[in-house]
Formats: sequence, C-alpha cells, structure tokens
Amino acid sequence: MTPTLRRIGLVAWHVFKEGVRDRVLYAIGAFALLLVASAILIAQITAGQDVKIIKDLGLAVIELAGVLMAIVIGVGLVAREIDRRSIFSLLTKPLPRWEFVVGKFAGLLLTVMVNVAGMTAALFLMLTFAHFRMTPEYRAVLDAPVVDPRLLLVMVMIGAELALLIAVALFFSTFSSSALLSIVFTVGLYLAGLLSQDLRRFGDIVDVSPAVAWVVQAVGWIIPAFSAFDIKSQVVHGLPLPDGFVPMTLAYAALYATALIAASVGLFSRREFK
Repeated sequence: MTPTLRRIGLVAWHVFKEGVRDRVLYAIGAFALLLVASAILIAQITAGQDVKIIKDLGLAVIELAGVLMAIVIGVGLVAREIDRRSIFSLLTKPLPRWEFVVGKFAGLLLTVMVNVAGMTAALFLMLTFAHFRMTPEYRAVLDAPVVDPRLLLVMVMIGAELALLIAVALFFSTFSSSALLSIVFTVGLYLAGLLSQDLRRFGDIVDVSPAVAWVVQAVGWIIPAFSAFDIKSQVVHGLPLPDGFVPMTLAYAALYATALIAASVGLFSRREFK
C-alpha cells in the first residue's frame, strides 16, 4: 500500500470509529430497524398486499435512515475538527489537505454503508420469514419473488444516491464553518434534487415567461438528480428497467460525486484557519 492510500485509510478509519460511537447514528439506526420490523405488523392490516408493503416500507425506511445519517454526520465532518481545534494538529502532520478530505468522505461512506447493509439484512430476514408463511399457490401469483434478488439492485442505487449526498454534505462542510448552515444547504439541495425531473420540464408544467422557464430548467440540469436513483416501485412491482439505466445512473453518481469532492478539496486547500 502506498503512503497516500495508507494516510487516506487512516483518516477514513478514524471517521468510521467515531461514527460507530455516535449516539445519533445509533438512534437513527435503531429507529429504522424498528420501523422495518413493524412492516410485518402493518402488512397484516392490508390483506393480499403484505409482501409489497414490507418491501415498500422497508426500502423507504432504509433510504431515509441513510439520508439522515449522511446529512447529520456529513455536515460535521470538517466543522467538528475546527470546533475541537484538532484541525491544527492534523494539518501540521505530513497529511496533504486533499488526502484529509478524501479520507473523510471514504470514512463516512463506509459508516453509512455498513449501517445500510445491516438494515438490508434485517429486511431480507423478514422477507424470508414472510416467504415461509405463504402457500406456494399464493407465491405463484405475486408480481415478483418474495425474497427478490433485484432488491439488491435497489440497494446499489440507494448506495450511489447516499454517496452523492455525502459528497454534497462534505462540500458544504468545507464551505461553511456553521453546521446549521451546512445542514440547511444540504437538505435544500437534496429536496431540490428530488424534484429535478419536474424542474427540467418546468416550462411545460407552468405557464411562465421563457426566461424564467430557461433559468429553472437550467437549475434542474445542474443540481444533483437524486430522483434518478429511485427504482423501488419498479422492482417491488416486478417491472423492467430501461436497458443501460443502472450503469448510466451509477456513472452519473460517480462523476458528480468526484466533481464535488474535487471542489471540496479546492475550497479546503485555500481555507485559512485561525
């Protein structure tokens, strides 16, 4: 392992160790697991839709928990070091600033993915339990298998979405010393990204002047298209995805996240600490 990778790995491991001790993360994870487990009880209320309810609710809760973890922990990645004044001791070491930023990103990504993997395992356990409770005749009329391997594809897309969101949170963390402002900016951009498809068609949806429509549509193309990662409905209902959609969307997430990390490195490299 090269010295650069070793230093980035040490920063990432430090972030991961701090993350697993974070009480906020445990609270989010425990609440998410509780909601995922309650999906079985909720499903009993609606006869004939129990599997779809377990999948829909389980996937939605896992995604929401991942988003909360990425935002709550991500915006404090740099601000926390500044508040504790530990940033000065870190930067006096032979640790280039870009390695510090990349290590922070990798550490939070690892922290969030480990938690998402745990919640995914819990969801599959519940689906396995539901599978053995059903008769073969009932399973035969379902749109998709109870324990559907394509659910892993949904988790891959959620993982890509969270990686992009972590890059956004890291960008605002290096941009602003205020954790509150970073949270506001990150949440605002995430919510706008969920509406990116509508913003891109704003001129067709709302009757406004061409200039206003052009500006809003441009914003829709510039901001991260978080809505593009949502394939939960198609997978749960056994619907096909367009050819090449998944690899193209993953490539989009990788390129956009890389650009945001590069911008974060540029901002952090020029930042003065007092």
